[in-house]
Amino acid sequence: MSAASTQPTPRRTASPLAFTPSVENPGPDEAQVFNDLAETMLSISAKTFEDSGHASRSVHAKSHGLLIGRLDVLDDLPAELAQGLFAKAESYPAILRLSTTPGDILPDSVSTPRGLAVKVLGVSGERLPGSEGEATQDFVMANAPAFSAPDARQFLSTLKLLAATTDRAETAKKVLSAGLRVAERVVEAFGGESATLKTLGGHPETHILGETFYSQAALRHGAHIAKLSIVPVSPNLTALADAPLDLNGKPNGIREAVTEFFRDHEAVWELRAQLRTDEERMPVEDASVVWPEDLSPYRTIARITVPPQTAWSEERSRAGDDRLSFSPWHGLAAHRPLGSIMRARRLAYDRSAEFRMERNGCPMHEPAAGYRLPG
Repeated sequence: MSAASTQPTPRRTASPLAFTPSVENPGPDEAQVFNDLAETMLSISAKTFEDSGHASRSVHAKSHGLLIGRLDVLDDLPAELAQGLFAKAESYPAILRLSTTPGDILPDSVSTPRGLAVKVLGVSGERLPGSEGEATQDFVMANAPAFSAPDARQFLSTLKLLAATTDRAETAKKVLSAGLRVAERVVEAFGGESATLKTLGGHPETHILGETFYSQAALRHGAHIAKLSIVPVSPNLTALADAPLDLNGKPNGIREAVTEFFRDHEAVWELRAQLRTDEERMPVEDASVVWPEDLSPYRTIARITVPPQTAWSEERSRAGDDRLSFSPWHGLAAHRPLGSIMRARRLAYDRSAEFRMERNGCPMHEPAAGYRLPG
């Protein structure tokens, strides 16, 4: 099945700005902030391990789909888009992991933001520090166009609040989530949106396969800088945009819906890049700013296709959740993560992976191009 691009005709925009190391401005105490953030994340994993005997991710612990698909780079991309991994038309195997944000495994009626991580296999080129010898490119995304905090310091405050709620009574969390969803609907009725309400459990109960996902923070795009998005384009996915999903009495309702979909259906997404064209209105260090699409629209650079398959199983979870690690720092130098939030992820994700490997006894590994998820 193929899917034509559904994006609007590109508007004439300013030329993309060149990447230079000077776009990043690390703070003087950044190393301490990053360490505190990593330790706070580890405290979440330590608490869930204490309770369950199994080490999970500090965030996005619960997977709802573990999929094998294909990423096809489009042919004849304009020079400013044909960068790094996307320099030439090529097809790559890819692993996709759908998740929700908490570090504890909660019933889906505690409704939180969603994530999509993509690991592209068989990639060649100059590597990011720490990923030498690997042959993958990871993209880590969430279903909001900007991050909930501008930088690592402010995110640390939110994370400490979330860490304090780890392992609180599920019943209380369900009640709180229901109230937060009502509050979020009121905010949206007046034309607003609250990242805080959604993060704490007020995300609408909708089908995860109808979501559009974003890198939120910036990354290098070869000679330029970009944010990325993954957009559903096949009709069976676009039909699920904002589609209500009944999670009442279904602790794994999102996973069940994903598994049911992929039992018989193929899915197609587009991977799109938004090039940075304005220094003031498209900041790199402040990840909470949505880059205006009237300055630079998202433009398609690749297509992701996932055929029918078993979307989730215990066997797949052991392979995809326990043995694989997804990080924006697993990849090519041409797609270096940029800004405070992205820099913080390097240490935090590395420590989380080490913790899981030590506690679960499952060595983390980077899969080769022929890798297949079991089940």
